[in-house]
Amino acid sequence: MSKTADILFFGAHPDDVEIGVGGIVAKHAANGYSVAICHLTDAELSSNGTVERRRQEAEEAAKILGVSLSIRLGFPDRGLTGSKEQLLKITQVIRQLRPRVILAPYWQDRHPDHVACSRMVKEAAFDAGIQKRETPVDEPAHRTQQIYYYFINNIDQADIIVDVSDVYEKKSRALLSYNSQFSSGKGQISTPLNQPTYLAMIRGRDQLWGHQIGALYGEGLVSAGPIKKELLV
Repeated sequence: MSKTADILFFGAHPDDVEIGVGGIVAKHAANGYSVAICHLTDAELSSNGTVERRRQEAEEAAKILGVSLSIRLGFPDRGLTGSKEQLLKITQVIRQLRPRVILAPYWQDRHPDHVACSRMVKEAAFDAGIQKRETPVDEPAHRTQQIYYYFINNIDQADIIVDVSDVYEKKSRALLSYNSQFSSGKGQISTPLNQPTYLAMIRGRDQLWGHQIGALYGEGLVSAGPIKKELLV
């Protein structure tokens, strides 16, 4: 892995980033920033689809959004334990890509994997800046300037709302790439994601955030600490 990234997005499963901040991914890619997505798991326990199909869907979504680099760490679905081995791998990704900004799931969510991902990324980002913390591949320490947290299954007060109106069509297309997750029909198991209201809820949430800043669509972010600048990068 030789590339670096201005912004590094983490998700527990393929489609987490697209649901929460697909517009922010597309907006920054369109403005010339290098963006990378790191999926912690392959979502092998998902009720619908297969690992291979989900991988293909993630690749298609990445192309639509303009992602520079996609990484799959292959941790077990529902097995995000925060073990030393898992944290070291995440730390290594951060050190190799040297992002200026990291985005991870919000620490409150109905899915335990999203909560675990949030905690693990926070710990790994801290470890990445420790000079004496060794990783399997020796990389110099790196301290990320800012970590923001995005919403997946819920909505709350946002510290920052990014106007994504001009790229919202790309977000919508990227989400529809995950046909195995968001479509219902013969042979599909009913889940919260493939109900007719789910994607409508995501759009409505983004419209609500957009309304708060006088835009058509927005995506909300939370910071665990003081925010020291207006732009993400």
